[in-house]
Order: sequence, then structure tokens, then C-alpha cells
Amino acid sequence: MANLYKIIEIIGNSPVSYAEASKAAIAEASKTVREISWYEVDNMGGKVKDGEVVNFQVKLRVAFKVVGE
Repeated sequence: MANLYKIIEIIGNSPVSYAEASKAAIAEASKTVREISWYEVDNMGGKVKDGEVVNFQVKLRVAFKVVGE
């Protein structure tokens, strides 16, 4: 049988950067999702307070391999 993958969407946040938001999201998803193979950034945004960026947010599409028991 050929390899089978599933894609989910997750959102990560960081007060530091988009890269840190991505890393945090993948790290958290890896706690419950096995066999994560790749991700791509679908959207980026953030929060502004008093004229300054205070939070970076990324929406990721994450693929993982579907494995049998």
C-alpha cells in the first residue's frame, strides 16, 4: 500500500516572532500527533497594542503519516 498522509490546520502564537510561533505550534501538536512529516504556513497575522506588535500568529497546514496499528 502507498503511504497515506492527513493534513490538519493548527494555529501557533508567540510574542517573539513568526518562526517561534511555528516552532511552538509544531512542538505542541507533536505531543498528540505522531509521524508529522512537513508543514506549510497558510497565513500570518498578529496583535498590535499601543502601536507595537505584541503577538505573532501563524496558521499552519501540517501533514502526518497515517499508520496502522
